[in-house]
Amino acid sequence: MSSLRAHVFDWIIRWQVKPKLARAAGDIAAVRRLFDQATFPVPPGIVFREGRVGGIPGEWVERPGLAPDAPRLFYLHGGGFIGCSPRTHRSLTGAFAAKGLRVFCPDYRLAPEHPFPAALDDAAAAWSAFAAAGPSGIAGDSAGGNLSLALMLRARRDGLPLPSAAVLFSPSTDMLGEGASMRTNARRDAMFDPTKLQNLVEAYLAGHDPADPLASPLRGDLAGLPPLLFHVGAREVLRDDSVRFAEKAREAGVSATVTIWPVVPHVWQLAQSFLPEARRSLAEAAAFLMTHAEPPEAVR
Repeated sequence: MSSLRAHVFDWIIRWQVKPKLARAAGDIAAVRRLFDQATFPVPPGIVFREGRVGGIPGEWVERPGLAPDAPRLFYLHGGGFIGCSPRTHRSLTGAFAAKGLRVFCPDYRLAPEHPFPAALDDAAAAWSAFAAAGPSGIAGDSAGGNLSLALMLRARRDGLPLPSAAVLFSPSTDMLGEGASMRTNARRDAMFDPTKLQNLVEAYLAGHDPADPLASPLRGDLAGLPPLLFHVGAREVLRDDSVRFAEKAREAGVSATVTIWPVVPHVWQLAQSFLPEARRSLAEAAAFLMTHAEPPEAVR
């Protein structure tokens, strides 16, 4: 059963955020401002410090006193490819750090100033250096979930290490938007009007083929990917991006689990200070990553 707070949070997003996003849809700068204003309380006792990995700026996130061989997590933040940063996602990366993971969140370049494949290039450069220090997990939300999955396809293509496991929160996996939930959840989704999402797709792709598997990882060869865990809201327009990807992954012999959460809006995990469903989702995700973690050979 969903908590009362889940219903309240859904109502807040539906009536205070969705109309603003709809009005700003044609103005990427305005959408970016709205995304960048969405900050949430950070778990106490977590240290955030600037750093560079593979030449890419970002933020290290960890709990003081963490063991040198603690499991490591490469986290790619969401924001529609056009907004947000490691700072906006501190509530989420901090929650993973509080569970005992050493986290790096790259500050990848954003569209439309830097369209596809700039964000993926940055993710690949940072991941190549991060993974060289030892086995690690990958996680991402929304656009960051897309980048996480595309990064794994690119890593396999380029001979880079794959993660030990991956967690995806409400990822975008199909830039063609052919999932049934794009239609059936058009009114139910608390945050997005699917007709307005096309503006973000166009800003990111800048004319690139949306069927390219590195833009729409659902359309790639998924064989050989590591264990995957998807968490997505039942009412989201992006629900079937997770469901369809997991189904295709399982057909390719990949271990893929999807949990569909009732009531909660897009990337509800950010509200971990308020929402019990967010804390449960993060606890399950951290446990999944820990289960598949291996001790790193070296620590950066």
